[in-house]
Amino acid sequence: MAQREKISGLIKAALGPGFAVMTLLAIAGYAVLGPTGILAWGDYQAQLETRGLELAQLKTERDSLKNRVLLLDPKGADPDLIGELLRKKVNVVHPDEIIVPLK
Repeated sequence: MAQREKISGLIKAALGPGFAVMTLLAIAGYAVLGPTGILAWGDYQAQLETRGLELAQLKTERDSLKNRVLLLDPKGADPDLIGELLRKKVNVVHPDEIIVPLK
């Protein structure tokens, strides 16, 4: 009986540290293998480069659109742009103009 109590006492004494070790191993595993872990770092770097290229492309497109908006200012619109938009959107041409389709 004394032997059984001794073993029971050892098991109870080992439960706390055993649980702590298991918890630390789980946290360490998540830190390495989890979605935001060390192994995911390479994916984040690749996504960062891709997003950087997309951002540069969108900034260029935004600047182009900003320029067109400034050219369409009602106080002083660019006549060439107005003519281009009329021909393209409204299909307005002068009778003496010749249209050469490119495609």
